[in-house]
Amino acid sequence: MTRQGRAKEKPPLEPGLIPAPREFLVWRDGQHFDHWQDLPCTLCGQLTPMRSHSGEPVHKACAEGRLAASPVEARLGRFASDLAPKPKGQGDHA
Repeated sequence: MTRQGRAKEKPPLEPGLIPAPREFLVWRDGQHFDHWQDLPCTLCGQLTPMRSHSGEPVHKACAEGRLAASPVEARLGRFASDLAPKPKGQGDHA
């Protein structure tokens, strides 16, 4: 008997490192993009499909600007890069 119905849910998006001021955030995971709804950016108020790790609507450029303007706030981890993916071809396989 096969099991039907539930789709596999993606695990929550975990934040990685906070970039140094003037460096770019790495938001490659698709969970940073809402395909269905644009919401006002929490920093500039303009509509955006982008989402932070916590699901907060924010332009990536606005988040990078906030990190550069307030390094103390940056340490709180409101905006962070994605976890670095494991390098391909260097696994445990023989």
